Amino acid sequence: MISTIYPSDHAGMARVRALLEKEGLRMDANLDYTCAVLDDFGAVIATGSCYGNTLRCFAVDSAHQGEGLLNEVLTHLMAVQQERGNTAIFLYTKGASVRFFRDLGFHEIARVSDTIVFLENRRWGFPDYLKHLQSETPAVAPPVSAIVMNANPFTLGHLYLVEQAAGESGLLHLFIVSEDASLFPFAVRDRLVREGTAHLGNIVYHGTGSYMISQATFPSYFQKDEDAVIRSHAQLDIAVFARIAAALSITRRYVGAEQASHVTSLYNETMLHDLPRAGIECGVIPRKEYGGAPISASTVRRAIQTGDMELLPALLPPTTLAFLQSEESAAIRKKIAEAADVIHY
Repeated sequence: MISTIYPSDHAGMARVRALLEKEGLRMDANLDYTCAVLDDFGAVIATGSCYGNTLRCFAVDSAHQGEGLLNEVLTHLMAVQQERGNTAIFLYTKGASVRFFRDLGFHEIARVSDTIVFLENRRWGFPDYLKHLQSETPAVAPPVSAIVMNANPFTLGHLYLVEQAAGESGLLHLFIVSEDASLFPFAVRDRLVREGTAHLGNIVYHGTGSYMISQATFPSYFQKDEDAVIRSHAQLDIAVFARIAAALSITRRYVGAEQASHVTSLYNETMLHDLPRAGIECGVIPRKEYGGAPISASTVRRAIQTGDMELLPALLPPTTLAFLQSEESAAIRKKIAEAADVIHY
């Protein structure tokens, strides 16, 4: 029998956590639904969870493997996703488990050796995404480059990175992270990026869809520590991006130099090492500074939270500044003011 395990059920969640740990996994930080198969004595012998349109934290007690419990849990979670209205479903798993999910109708998108494999339930999902990207792309002379950014919000630092990259490129693909895990929703971030770079004539804008996600929602349950999570995220990002780059003839990806953030620094370090292996150059652009410090979105969010709006003109392009000074941004500014953490978000 499958039971829903609610966050308020501390004993039930503890049993789920214990099974995950027994099978060499961790409880992921991002879960919004968890279920478990219980034996006749109430012990958790199989479990799985959802977060948005992703499935994660699958585990079956080694004593009960081969009994069809993974299929039972997956069928239940797919029904949950159907009730949510999600038809495109994604999951991350270890290489050793891939064949089980393939047999249950999932298709591989990318992998990092046997450490992590990214799959989806639609055979033509990623190929259709690549065709869509190609349909948005004009034919131009090389070099063709790319930037992937969250822009939470779009700052003068982002603008400097884009201007430098665009100046060195025949065409620049600018990917904006689509998921709404940021204080500024995707629709606003996308708009501010486009408005802030409208003077540049060689940019094509794309949403990342569900294929390139932020560090905030990357699954961590089969990684031993946070550094391993960061490296795995970067490596999977590169594996996915390599397929995108091949479809769009991208030969260079730009990132901003980073010293202050351990997460971004480790991410960039992995990019510098692994992108060339995929035949893609990694271009590192020095950060634009103000007051002796790099301009960052986290500095902007902190200024908003503390009410230091006088600082914003030095950090933001006119389009982002105008938005934040307008009544349209009131709900976002209120959310930032009330947030517990606006730095690592």
